[in-house]
Amino acid sequence: MAQDTFSNIQPPRVDDRPVWDVIFAVYGYPALLLAHRLKVFPLLAAGPRPLADICDALKIKPRPAEAILTVATALGFLSLQNGNYALTPVAEEYLLEKSPSYFGYLWDLMIDNYQVCSFSSLEKAILADAPQTYGGGNIYQSHEEQIELLHRFTRGMHSMSMASALYWPGILDLSRHKMMLDIGGSSGAHSIGAALRLPNLHALILDFPQVCEVAQGYIAQYGLQARVKTHESSIWCDHWPAADLHFFSNIYHDWPLEKGHFLTAKSFENLESGGRIIIHEMLYDDEKKGPFASAAFSMMMMGWTEGKQYSGLEFSVMMKEIGFEDIQIHRAFGYYSMVTGLKP
Repeated sequence: MAQDTFSNIQPPRVDDRPVWDVIFAVYGYPALLLAHRLKVFPLLAAGPRPLADICDALKIKPRPAEAILTVATALGFLSLQNGNYALTPVAEEYLLEKSPSYFGYLWDLMIDNYQVCSFSSLEKAILADAPQTYGGGNIYQSHEEQIELLHRFTRGMHSMSMASALYWPGILDLSRHKMMLDIGGSSGAHSIGAALRLPNLHALILDFPQVCEVAQGYIAQYGLQARVKTHESSIWCDHWPAADLHFFSNIYHDWPLEKGHFLTAKSFENLESGGRIIIHEMLYDDEKKGPFASAAFSMMMMGWTEGKQYSGLEFSVMMKEIGFEDIQIHRAFGYYSMVTGLKP
């Protein structure tokens, strides 16, 4: 019988690249983190170099050097011409510390907490439905208790935010809004970006006292002390200062939907008529078939928080139930989108 079964065997209907891609992702993408840790990108900022020169500078042998350089080239961070490796615009924009859109601090945060994305850690997060960062403790309580952890985390949040922060304020007509409350604003990247793009807008960053101290340093770097301030407060327990624009970036995905509902209702209560809410997140599509970036971000949230990514439809329904009107979804920068509504 087995012989009869195999006599009719056919080639697979589809090729096996998707299953290989899982393996290649496990080994391939960490090569970029290694290149970052080894300072490949600042090394090449001075100009193209051949493999031998890179090996000498990094003090590693050709085989491992070629492995990480080829991955970086294949993924678009380096180019290779006439035997010389050079930075691409992606690397220049995001992997050189002098760039305002420098992403490296988030990569540092991922490296420092790499155990969170291990198979065993993610398995524990899935089976227990609980975050595994900092030994499974509360991420925000850990930051309050350990200042160095907080500084590293806030640098990482700034690193992942600045590129989008410089872009989204140009998408919506915000000309009639005067004060933006950046709720859980961390480093203040989005307040800084909004203030740079919208000269009539003032911003107030609402966060824990220790975070506000870090944010003040970033505000000073951009010379925006006159228009961007901090307000030490709990987003959950304390009263929110007056503002006609409420901005949330990467806040809702930290929490279950009921906590997001609480924040949305609190926003509605605090805004005056004509006030606007903006939720800035990587969104699932309405049927939750993807996209992959949002699905992967939800897996990251499994390891780090008690939240997940949401769809634009989920946010829209929540905002409508609470009373917001003129609810719209806009593509922002990269993988990000914005859901916005007005209080009647």
